[in-house]
Amino acid sequence: MNGSRIWWRIGTILLGSGALLVSFVAFQLWGTALYTDHAQSNLRKQVSHEIGRSSLPLGSLRSARPGSDPKGSGLPPVATSVAPTTAPPGVGQPIGLIAIPKLGLDDAVVEGTGESQLQGGPGHYQGTALPGQAGNSAIAGHRTTFAAPFYNLNELVAGDPIFVLTSQGLFRYDVKSSEIVSPNDNAVLLSATTPELTLTTCNPRYSASQRLVVVALLDTTVAPGTHTPTPVAPPRLTKVQASTAVASGGQDGDVLPAVLWGLVVLVGAIALRLVARRLPRLVRWPAYAIGIPLLLAALFVCFDHVSLALPASF
Repeated sequence: MNGSRIWWRIGTILLGSGALLVSFVAFQLWGTALYTDHAQSNLRKQVSHEIGRSSLPLGSLRSARPGSDPKGSGLPPVATSVAPTTAPPGVGQPIGLIAIPKLGLDDAVVEGTGESQLQGGPGHYQGTALPGQAGNSAIAGHRTTFAAPFYNLNELVAGDPIFVLTSQGLFRYDVKSSEIVSPNDNAVLLSATTPELTLTTCNPRYSASQRLVVVALLDTTVAPGTHTPTPVAPPRLTKVQASTAVASGGQDGDVLPAVLWGLVVLVGAIALRLVARRLPRLVRWPAYAIGIPLLLAALFVCFDHVSLALPASF
């Protein structure tokens, strides 16, 4: 093998590797939204079965206050008091809908903040209070991948409303503050004496070096604690539990599936090339027309498993 042929092959490998890297970046930024859209569709169906709604009318909610009935929306009146404390659903199950009129956000929220849950939409931190209930209810969401539900979270300012609809009713939160913290700062998840909502996402965009945290207070006309007591106590996270909850927002995938799917793509590409070279020219392109879409589908699955295996990134 002469030197020029060796360099040609090295160049081909480098170009192929670069193309794969570019494809993976494109998958992260745009392709992941396809997965999230499908997951949101399934979550909305479950939410609709439980609370009779699959989305929230942002226009009707913009000025809705506790006790008011959003006009023409078919929604219940905005709750005037804190909801009784109940047990959370299982991981991966929907807990309701979240709407932020200023950001145009209307998403189903899933229980859990593992990467497989956050791929489906905003995720509720296990161990924190459920929305509408006493204490601190915390929700995480991606900012640049998987449909980026919290992409513009930095635009929220004091007084902006956030609405959450659960089986217990429709609740309004008003933004109190926002801050940037370390990605390992667990204080934002600790229990609160007032009913509040904490939203977390990565900061800056396209990086997980920091966390952007938005805190909102439940808007009520009845003082907290006046609702009928229930046998389930409000969640109270210790610092250790909160630290575990922050960590759960990272990887929960296995490297092995990513490697296996990568091998499937590699072996498939080599096999397709060898088979096509042995076919007559007239049937070579039809073979590529069939094989390439199958390889792209396998590559999509491979990229998804790689995303699960990577370190935490909101």
